[in-house]
Amino acid sequence: MRVATVNIASGRDRRGRSADAAGLAAAVAGLTVDVLAVQELDIGQPRSHHVDQPAVLAAAFGAPAWRDVATVAGTPDPSASWRPLVPPTLRGPDDDRSGPRYGIGLFCRRPVRRWHVLGLPPGRARLPVPGPRTQAPRVVWFPDEPRAAVAAELDGLTVVATHLSFAPHTAIAQLRRVRAWAARLPGPVLLAGDLNLAGPPAALVARGSRLVRGPTFPADRPRLQVDHLLALGRLSGRDPEIRALAIGDHRAAAVTVQRRGS
Repeated sequence: MRVATVNIASGRDRRGRSADAAGLAAAVAGLTVDVLAVQELDIGQPRSHHVDQPAVLAAAFGAPAWRDVATVAGTPDPSASWRPLVPPTLRGPDDDRSGPRYGIGLFCRRPVRRWHVLGLPPGRARLPVPGPRTQAPRVVWFPDEPRAAVAAELDGLTVVATHLSFAPHTAIAQLRRVRAWAARLPGPVLLAGDLNLAGPPAALVARGSRLVRGPTFPADRPRLQVDHLLALGRLSGRDPEIRALAIGDHRAAAVTVQRRGS
């Protein structure tokens, strides 16, 4: 089974332009994987042409089984009105929820036996981001938002997708919660997502093994690996790949996994 993860930055390209539905679909058309974990998904956001990005990706990817998990209602922007969704809302192809919302998604071309979701509280840290050039102050302090993990039980494997906090100490605490939660799911477990933890520490905290090694961020000239595919259990990987897409500020990471001994 081949699995990939990518942070699409709400469908923006490297110049900050938002892709429409056709551009979003085209960007993932070349991903020949069975399961795709996606972070920073927009649902009905003005900044991304009001596109229902999870629905568009599911159709383009050919994934009959999918879920998105919204953690924010509104547009996550320090100058906009938004509120945390606690607990996070889980939506599938038969659910109709209007935007604007924002979160993560997990898309499967194979049958899913059961879905699970875990809410992760935000930290207290704030991230400095550039403010509008015409206004003062020039730096705006962006608050952390709640995060989530979503799991799909497949035949012989559970895939967990997540996007952790930008604050390392909070990301570590969240990853420990995900690890404990994943231990109660049918194993072996593959953890996929933007963990915001660079290199080996992610695997050490998760008590797993890295199946893909190489820088994924930033997309144009990657220096850090913050996007991971971690085996939590008896899984091996082959044919690891890191690929640049037309959208997102991270590169996609992919690997073919199988149970050890099978």
